[in-house]
Amino acid sequence: MGTLRRILVALLLCASLVLCSCASQGGQDSASGSSQESPYTTLVSDFHNTDLGCGWEPTGSMELDFATCFTVDYYADGFALVCTADGGRYLVVPEGKDAPKELATDIQLIQQPVGNVYLAASDSMCLFDALGALDRICASGIERDDWYIDAARAAMDKGDIMFGGKYRAPDYELLVSSGVRLAIESSMINHTPEVREKLLDLGIPVLTELSSYEREPLGRAEWIRLYGMLCGLDSRAREVFDKQVAQARSFDASPTNKTVAFFYLNANGAAVVRRPGDYVTSMIEEAGGRSVFEGLEEAATGSSSTTMEMEQFYAAAKDADVIIYNATIDEPLASLEELVQKNALLADFKAVQTGDVWLCDQNMYQKMIATGDIIADIHKALSGESDGLTYLRRLA
Repeated sequence: MGTLRRILVALLLCASLVLCSCASQGGQDSASGSSQESPYTTLVSDFHNTDLGCGWEPTGSMELDFATCFTVDYYADGFALVCTADGGRYLVVPEGKDAPKELATDIQLIQQPVGNVYLAASDSMCLFDALGALDRICASGIERDDWYIDAARAAMDKGDIMFGGKYRAPDYELLVSSGVRLAIESSMINHTPEVREKLLDLGIPVLTELSSYEREPLGRAEWIRLYGMLCGLDSRAREVFDKQVAQARSFDASPTNKTVAFFYLNANGAAVVRRPGDYVTSMIEEAGGRSVFEGLEEAATGSSSTTMEMEQFYAAAKDADVIIYNATIDEPLASLEELVQKNALLADFKAVQTGDVWLCDQNMYQKMIATGDIIADIHKALSGESDGLTYLRRLA
């Protein structure tokens, strides 16, 4: 029987290698939370530019605890300058004020009070929700059934938020008739520069949301402070953010010595894993675990995930103490049996045999404001606790 099993494993590995080869030719998955394709600097000195071109000097700046992909500088009379890691610069103009003359030509204007927003960045909806500011959004670039935020679905059901067309094909007529005054886009907008230019031609400033490029997990959540400033809700933003920091610090973060395999199997049967340095692997580390894929090349730039040949994946993940299956992109699983049905090789995995397999559901990537809660959930899973989890559940 042992010989037959070894032959079966070898045959399955060969079959999986063929599938992985097909998958590698298919490119990266483009679902929410998947790998990003355009690298951005996270060195603030590379993009922080406070020269407005009109001689004004900043009077202070927002002190950020973790985020490195945006800055905020304050000027007299309530003006503020936002700089983002893609080189974007935005002057926030207080209500009742006019922008200064001779402003640098690369600076876009965001007029307060911020409202009538076209939101095409799925990461940001939870931040507006946490601020109690969903009423600032009038159009969504994501359809109702693709939201896993109850308040967003409810707002679209009531007609308070309309579907304004996807990021690559906005309904310009609807956006104009709705009086949209700000478009918040993900970095996917870089693949359709003509859309960005059209929005700008219509007088709609375009802010590119770059939270997914933050190296620190809590840096992603800290983007709520940017939106809080734009909406005039700074105190509320600070309160929500500090709560997540406290949650991430609410347990003994000493290493558990547990190794973790975080992955999903794509439509071709290939394993898609996160690279070292990605915020998901960082959350695992902050929870006291260690990714079994730490030997991969770090995602300093470019894609934060990679598709592994099954032979390489099998060797790296077979002895992982814990499996966290990423169902934010793949379909949710109801049982451990369903997972093994995806690939019979998984039955050999240590975590499958010990029953230490967890599932993160499809709401996780749309809940970056809950970063602290997610880290705490991972820590509980590593400690074998099944009760009181929100973003993970054990597969049985």
